[in-house]
Amino acid sequence: MKRHSTPVMEQRDAYRPTPPPAWQPRTDPAPLLPEPTPYRALGTDAVREADPALLRALYAHLVRGRRYNTQATALTRQGRLAVYPSSTGQEACEVAAALVLEERDWLFPSYRDTLAAVARGLDPAQALSLLRGDWHTGYDPREHRIAPLCTPLATQLPHAVGVAHAARLKGDDVVALAMVGDGGTSEGDFHEALNFAAVWQAPVVFLVQNNGFAISVPLAKQTAAPSLAHKAVGYGMPGRLVDGNDALAVHQVLAEAVRRAREGGGPTLVEAVTYRLEAHTNADDATRYRADDEVTAWRAHDPIALMERELTERGLLDEAGKAAVRDEAEAMAAALRAHMNEEPVLDPMELFTHVFAEQTGQLREQAAQLRAELAAEAEGPAAGVPAQATGAPAAAGDSRPGTGTDASGTGAEGTER
Repeated sequence: MKRHSTPVMEQRDAYRPTPPPAWQPRTDPAPLLPEPTPYRALGTDAVREADPALLRALYAHLVRGRRYNTQATALTRQGRLAVYPSSTGQEACEVAAALVLEERDWLFPSYRDTLAAVARGLDPAQALSLLRGDWHTGYDPREHRIAPLCTPLATQLPHAVGVAHAARLKGDDVVALAMVGDGGTSEGDFHEALNFAAVWQAPVVFLVQNNGFAISVPLAKQTAAPSLAHKAVGYGMPGRLVDGNDALAVHQVLAEAVRRAREGGGPTLVEAVTYRLEAHTNADDATRYRADDEVTAWRAHDPIALMERELTERGLLDEAGKAAVRDEAEAMAAALRAHMNEEPVLDPMELFTHVFAEQTGQLREQAAQLRAELAAEAEGPAAGVPAQATGAPAAAGDSRPGTGTDASGTGAEGTER
């Protein structure tokens, strides 16, 4: 029998794999990169092409939004709200996000974005219902196309992607806009949402309000990226960097991102560089981690002042116009104050309603414990503890000692705080 032989080198060549083709990136990263510096519109040639009606609407909503913030903060000090995360200083982002959407689109706010819901048309009292300590959002999310406020960081982002992707599969002309803070970008939900959105090409826009701090943690301790907008490139979507105190610039950038999503271009990540002028919430002392000169510098870049200056220089706003806008904002604040003062005290036992169809043994034990604590509390405040510490609201119109703020949201000098 003849033996078949093959040279050793020929055997090796037969099993040698074919060299792979030259590696190529799946996506050209250059068009995805954000601007080197935040985009601005006010004070530039870009503002000349803007619709005067849009500029006036942005201004009116900014003034109304600031008054909403001061009134909500006052209601917190009065005990009418359990907590309020103010968006003072960030109104341009809140207003632009609301005005850029069509009625059929969805807004996914974070816990600080009640102003965006109000600017979208939600009644201010409804927007604050959850912050009173109620167990529900205070509004019908389907009717208003506003998702419930999300207190856990970034959990609303995957929800937005899911709604947007479902709408795309059904052929519905719907875009979702999800709002999150810089602290939320450190959460896994942020990255998962961006990855799914890019892979599925979901019609969703992510708006990151970078106010510099995740409560007290500065951005430099959260990420080493050149900007948060640069994170978009790694997921294969465009990143945009915008001045978050320039309401027109934010509106223009978001409008382009929404248009792109609606036309099938996929998601966009927008980073709006802004600043939270107030504390994280009424339970926070921002002076412990922020320098006074930093706050002063940002107050000089106030979104309302920027817009007011632009409108005045263009002859689109006079003193009578300013007064009319302020009067409308005061009327809104008065209506909100009156409504909240008439709201009954919430029953804490409602915490246990609608949790399960049949209450579990553990919940029954917890309910009994809370009921006993409430009964003991009702007998009178503990020695040395003021009645206000129990959570009962102050009498309508009363001033809390030491706050310098009355129920109207104005200080003793008549100036807004």
